[in-house]
Amino acid sequence: MTSFARILGVIALLLLCGAPSRAQMRGHGGPVRALAVTADGRLAISGGFDQSAIVWSIETGAALGVLRYHDGAVNAVAALADGRFATASEDGRIALWRLGRAEPERVLEGHTGPIVALAVSPDGLSLASASWDGTARIWPLAGGDSRLLDPQRGPVNAVAFLPGGAPVTAGADGTVRIWPPEGAPRVLATAPTGLNAVAVAADGEIAAAGADAILRFVRADGTVRAAAELGPNPVIALALSPDGARVAAATAGGTIAVVDRATGQVQLRLVGPGLPVWSLAWRPDGAELVTGGGDRLVRRWDAKSGAPIGALIMRRPADPLAVRQGGRGAEVFGACVACHALTSDEGERAGPTLAGLFGRRIASVPGYRYSDSLKRMDLVWTPETVSRLFEIGPARYTPGTKMPEQTIGSEADRAALIEFLERATARH
Repeated sequence: MTSFARILGVIALLLLCGAPSRAQMRGHGGPVRALAVTADGRLAISGGFDQSAIVWSIETGAALGVLRYHDGAVNAVAALADGRFATASEDGRIALWRLGRAEPERVLEGHTGPIVALAVSPDGLSLASASWDGTARIWPLAGGDSRLLDPQRGPVNAVAFLPGGAPVTAGADGTVRIWPPEGAPRVLATAPTGLNAVAVAADGEIAAAGADAILRFVRADGTVRAAAELGPNPVIALALSPDGARVAAATAGGTIAVVDRATGQVQLRLVGPGLPVWSLAWRPDGAELVTGGGDRLVRRWDAKSGAPIGALIMRRPADPLAVRQGGRGAEVFGACVACHALTSDEGERAGPTLAGLFGRRIASVPGYRYSDSLKRMDLVWTPETVSRLFEIGPARYTPGTKMPEQTIGSEADRAALIEFLERATARH
């Protein structure tokens, strides 16, 4: 019997033996950045900041395989139509896997920056990737060269496909783009701030959300049909229900809003332990949501009632901004809280902790994986250097950074942020 066949046998046994259902799947050593569910609803794949991906039996909560290849956080995952899995990382590579094999079956290379989103085409023949190198790519899964989509307007944060197969991208410039087979993309201006996620319905309507915490439903002509305010925290991820009637939106504040697409109204909110929810996916029957977040767990939820499935104990951490609200600096920092903790005991996030920031040399937090270019820089974080970082942008000031490109144009806002950080990061 082959190794793959043995793995399939183990899966079948786990699914049929009546093992108790678990609401939490534990295994990642860092926040769960990405999630996907297979078409039959039995398996999930998660990607983490710990540089690994895990394949799970959803019903039993058992880890069926740990996939290790990437040199960086696994930011995106996808379940392919042929039974394979795709993982993508901040190392700029996509790995294609078959369960039961210790090494990727194939590796796709071409991006020069972190990959943050994946999408499978409606016909299952292509894989799309979005990257902070400012591009998206379409990869034929049967082999061959990728198609480059280059909006030339900053990081691309999200990618999806229209029902007919045309790619859709969204990014830091706040616009959605539809890419025809040839020629320039059609640009749909949708938001005053960066977009983090898109989802496409069977009728071609596009749901988009991001930093301003507003979920917009956009027609193909670019008009906004409806909008739902989900604030105060940025929306990180979106997932459309299998029947297309609802959109689940995950936020940096730790809640998930389930929105009725027809009316644009919030139907219910799923409340977790208070840490960012980075990823979510529906099971095929639409009755259940699976989420992953800053608490390093994969969780299951009843999508009708909003209640967790199975026994669930949540210890809500203290809100790191709660005692510091009321000032402009805390408001400005709100866009950073999903990636950076203020103290050393708040747990791992996408970026290094800011505890003890001022006076610290760049790329010096123990245990955090920095790029070689940052390690070579001669820079100490001071009020002046942090202000300069946001004045001209991370890509220019700290080349080689994994930090998404962003600037703060207002000198007063930069000063308020610095004053806030000096208070909030002084205690370790």
